Amino acid sequence: MEAFNSFADFQMDVLKEVGNIGAGHAATALSQLLDKPVDMLVPKVRMVPFEEIADSVGGAEEAVIAIFLRVEGETPGNLFFILKFESAKKLLRNLVGIDAVEGEEYSEMELSALNEIGNILAGSYLSSLADFTQLNMQPTVPSLAIDMAGAILSYGLLQFGQMGDQALLIDTKFLDGSDEVEGHFFLIPDPESFERIFVALGVHTP
Repeated sequence: MEAFNSFADFQMDVLKEVGNIGAGHAATALSQLLDKPVDMLVPKVRMVPFEEIADSVGGAEEAVIAIFLRVEGETPGNLFFILKFESAKKLLRNLVGIDAVEGEEYSEMELSALNEIGNILAGSYLSSLADFTQLNMQPTVPSLAIDMAGAILSYGLLQFGQMGDQALLIDTKFLDGSDEVEGHFFLIPDPESFERIFVALGVHTP
């Protein structure tokens, strides 16, 4: 896919900037919500094939927490924010101030906090990409799931009906002093949505 290769080679710096802007917006929103400073970084932005998404978070059998939603508008697609258990607990403890119990059990308060953080992140990143491309992108109400990464992606595929074969991966790091919490943000545009994003970013398909 020539356009995709061109996009990957020459537009990653643009998407990295979109990711940084989104992280800045999300950090501001979270700071206001939590009434404390929140620092976020976007250390890496890359394109990955759909079948490698699970590998990016530790493999298909890695137990994770995912906030996922449908993107509607001019470039429909699917969006996932995925955290490993250790990162989710650390995020709750360090950022939100919830003394989370180690293990796989989560209280309603913990799940609500994670869902709200995922919702803020999704809205911030989508609005940044929409502003940059001048395309209309609207998130649906997010859902939260706790399962193996492969099962969550399969469930999303069944629920949303289709997935593109490429995903935009934006790695995210929450910083609390010297402590870092890693999260992974995946935007998977529907197949026909990629061309619209290419055109908006000045990369035309042949």
